[in-house]
Amino acid sequence: MLGKGNGEPQTCAANLLQTPRFSVPYERLKGIDGELVDSPAAESADEMAADAEWLLETYEPRVEINSIEAGDPEGIGDFGIVADLSVNFNDEEDET
Repeated sequence: MLGKGNGEPQTCAANLLQTPRFSVPYERLKGIDGELVDSPAAESADEMAADAEWLLETYEPRVEINSIEAGDPEGIGDFGIVADLSVNFNDEEDET
């Protein structure tokens, strides 16, 4: 998997943000809380952004979070998470 680029920090962060919570065996907390996805957008946008921030800080320490926005910016029912991330190169160098 690493040879195909799946181990890159950006790819791992994107995968985490698309994973529903309780869907990963033995790591039930990994993923975004589905109750936040199903609740009204106005109420859950801040909670989902905080949940996404916790998720990335916990499971992907190689990225630094610049900003996270959750919601439906165009008001058409396209609810999602937009994260501005940068790679924390100091952590990557420590691993090698």
